[in-house]
Amino acid sequence: MAARRIALIVGISGQVGPYLAQFLLDKGYDVHGTTRQAPTSPPANLVTLNIADRVKLHRLDLGDADAAAGLFKQVTPTEIYNLAGPSSVGRSFAEPRDSYGAITLGTLGLLEGVRRADPTIRFYNAASSECFGDTGPTPATETTPFRPVSPYAAAKTAAFWEIASFRDAYGLFACSGIVFNHESPLRPASFVTRKIIDAARRIAAGTPGKLALGRLDIERDWGWAPEYVDAMWRMLQAESPEDYVLATGESRRLEDFVAAAFSSFSLDWRDHVESDPSLFRPVDIARSTGNPEKARRKLGWAARHRMADVVRMTIG
Repeated sequence: MAARRIALIVGISGQVGPYLAQFLLDKGYDVHGTTRQAPTSPPANLVTLNIADRVKLHRLDLGDADAAAGLFKQVTPTEIYNLAGPSSVGRSFAEPRDSYGAITLGTLGLLEGVRRADPTIRFYNAASSECFGDTGPTPATETTPFRPVSPYAAAKTAAFWEIASFRDAYGLFACSGIVFNHESPLRPASFVTRKIIDAARRIAAGTPGKLALGRLDIERDWGWAPEYVDAMWRMLQAESPEDYVLATGESRRLEDFVAAAFSSFSLDWRDHVESDPSLFRPVDIARSTGNPEKARRKLGWAARHRMADVVRMTIG
């Protein structure tokens, strides 16, 4: 019989971790996950997907290479998926030191843990489209230069190069998925897409009030989070470790997202939404679009859903 495949998802309690856990469980993996706090109760998103009793949870301090190595020796994963760390661009401006340190030192501790425990472990790192900054009219590829414009983006860029450095220096199977915006019902309520949908639902139910947002003219490449986990898995099944852009290849304005969400509840968004300059970020990206051609060609992966699908499926 083939050896049992074991996956460890670092940062399993967020939006993507539970979908990835569900995907791997369906493929027959033993799935473990880490949280920052002692796991006295399962993360809510694992409960939502009805898989909480099938995932073994562990506490791990990001950045502690000794603790990481010890955990990896205990769990003996064949694959590690690093989804941990702060994920809010806006909050990174308010807490730059914490955001930068958690992402960069956290990634470094995991890589050192792999190197010390078992260099044959395959390692996926969640990088971000924010590393590119404003892509302009040409969708970003794996060779597009990084131009980060936020503390979060700068940290994700540094972590990307940490992955590349350990891959080159120690021969680790380590790679980064440069992931563009991906949404789902598991998205935290603090994120703009959830704020929009929750506000539209609330107003449609009769609760008065307007939704205040920042810039409405920004453009983003919005995909469906549950199908992106397939690409992450495929990256670790490849013959060699390579970095990939994971995107739909299509960008739409935030105004379009707002209009689609409110229209789903038979509302005209212009009656209920206003742009508030006080919510503008110190620096914002006007347009962000990715070119997923390499993933299609080498991994056989392509996003099937676009923004309108994402809005509809997130509303449910």
